[in-house]
Amino acid sequence: MVSPRELITQEGWDRLSAEAERLLRVERPAVVQGVANAAAEGDRSENAEYIYGKKRLREIDSRLRYLQGRLERLRVEPPPATAERVRFLSRVQVENVDTGERHAYTLVGPDESDPAAGRLSYLSPLGRALMGKEVGDDAEFEAPSGTKLYTVLRVE
Repeated sequence: MVSPRELITQEGWDRLSAEAERLLRVERPAVVQGVANAAAEGDRSENAEYIYGKKRLREIDSRLRYLQGRLERLRVEPPPATAERVRFLSRVQVENVDTGERHAYTLVGPDESDPAAGRLSYLSPLGRALMGKEVGDDAEFEAPSGTKLYTVLRVE
């Protein structure tokens, strides 16, 4: 069974793609050259440049595999055309029913999430609870501190 694709903004896709491209075209070739130069110096067992270079090469290859796999599972989603319901890339203002605290979030993909900056993953517990809601709806979700209830005040 093919798993559903996760959503990402064009900006997020471009950032991940650029990182993969930079690692593949710039960093990896430079490290490979450095390892080759260090290997040419002789004894590899005590050659710090060779040992570090091989370690860095493994790190780069690992990150590349992660990014390439991630990019295969992502789909760029355009902003919603209407603001009737909370969707991916909606800007939503919510109020904690218990405390009266208000927060505003833009729902983004997990690769772009930064709650302190108002960017909330649509796959987070609160993000999942908000998806599909309209102004006036309540969104209940489980947080580490217990069940929370938020009311949707505004959708943009």
